[in-house]
Amino acid sequence: MPKLPLRALPLLQGSLDLLVLGALASGATHGYGVATLVRDRSGGALEVEDAALYQALHRLERKGQVAARWGVSDNNRRARFYELTADGRKRLRADAANWRRYAQAVSAVLEGV
Repeated sequence: MPKLPLRALPLLQGSLDLLVLGALASGATHGYGVATLVRDRSGGALEVEDAALYQALHRLERKGQVAARWGVSDNNRRARFYELTADGRKRLRADAANWRRYAQAVSAVLEGV
């Protein structure tokens, strides 16, 4: 029987902001760059829809956790580039620690299943 390609996993509620902040930790990039980083780093298991991504970027910008500026992309198009602020780095550290603790707890419950 041929192996079916794996589909992207649905994002868990509350995880999108963490994924966006994590993608931006490696430096400023545009929205498409954020989506590509999430997809590539997850081995294709996670994909972010455009509408949800830009809502998250704008929400994080309003909260002062992401800063935005206009620039030119690699394909010579005007694009909005996003980067973490000091508050964004602080939130990323806290949320990443909480996420790792949560994932460990879930793994412990599922051990042996």
